[in-house]
Amino acid sequence: MTIQLGLPFPQDAARAGAQESRALAAMHSRRDKFRTWDLPREAMSKIPREWQVQPGLTQQVPDDLAPFVEWFNNQPQARERFRWALRDSLDELLDGQRTGRWAYQHLTKTEKTYLGTAVEVNLTKEFEIANGADLDWSIAGLDIDCKFSKDLGGWEIPMEMYQCADHGERGGRADHAAVLTWMNDDTSEWAAGIVRITDERLRWKRAPQNGHPARAYNRDNKRKLADTAKSGVYWLWGGRQTDLPTNLLLHLDREARERILPATPPGRRPSGQERVNQLFREVQNRIVGRPTVLTVAQQDDAPKRVRDARKKVSPQGIVILGHQGSHPHVARALELPVPIKGEWISTRLVPVTCKDERAKFSLDGQFWARAGRNDPSTDPAPDLPDTREIDGQGTAAGSTHDCEAE
Repeated sequence: MTIQLGLPFPQDAARAGAQESRALAAMHSRRDKFRTWDLPREAMSKIPREWQVQPGLTQQVPDDLAPFVEWFNNQPQARERFRWALRDSLDELLDGQRTGRWAYQHLTKTEKTYLGTAVEVNLTKEFEIANGADLDWSIAGLDIDCKFSKDLGGWEIPMEMYQCADHGERGGRADHAAVLTWMNDDTSEWAAGIVRITDERLRWKRAPQNGHPARAYNRDNKRKLADTAKSGVYWLWGGRQTDLPTNLLLHLDREARERILPATPPGRRPSGQERVNQLFREVQNRIVGRPTVLTVAQQDDAPKRVRDARKKVSPQGIVILGHQGSHPHVARALELPVPIKGEWISTRLVPVTCKDERAKFSLDGQFWARAGRNDPSTDPAPDLPDTREIDGQGTAAGSTHDCEAE
């Protein structure tokens, strides 16, 4: 009996399958090759004197912008979600797992241009913003657009966002509002403002033919905001913000970063596992996020490298805490930041007595505290239980250690 469905079955199925296999491409792929990058030589962002924005501003909300400002103020944890959407947008483009990049300056020109789109897409998803009738967004039932610039004051505005008799059908049906976004990874700063776009608030120039005022378009028929437009911007959350989630590798001590991500040595190059091991030796007592681990490992199974790193650094007294089991309880007992899913934190432990004044926890009758600079590293780290909780007093549940008996 012959069964024929669709195209004839290949005579040599194994060979045909091999030809279509990803393994053939992987044999010659360079996307998984370990890469190192130099420290950027130029700054990410420019802040013209006319666009200096101070933190802690107190402004009166303009009536025409009030619906948008109220909408953002009513979103749960809007400020936290906004800054993390900016962080995630840049990390997505850096794509450290495949490229090893850890700075905006490592991006190509095309990727830098796309960052504004990535910011808009991630904010749209984060806040579930609906599509507008004429613009990309609708907030509080009104059209509004999102603009990003790495330079304060550098936002480019298309014709459809404002009214102009000279634009004809290309002009906007109204003077629309825009959400202005900005971040500077070099300084961990960011800002978000709202402004009503008008013809007068955009840049003008002097026409070379007669010296008369003329609209200053770029090659895409867009115009930047005039410096005088700054007074019309309402800055959400009080102006310039100073807590863009930290790019750990960018802000790490240069020598420490080079020990984690060494340039191609004359001898054997450290493996992804060895690089992750070194990451948690170098970076202690602070949160390490998934993007950092992916960039350091540059492997598909980077999180598994963290689990394996625990065994490698334990002999030096170092523990790597995650979000499961007893780890969050240990982090609290040691007065460390508590990791959530996709985060880790390492610290070096030393055995102490119950009378030691440092934050500590007890496990199987032994107290442990974070090591000081002068504490010897002769004791391996304890094996933390997967399920046993460490109570708020720093003592493992079920521990029978009695400090008074010492």
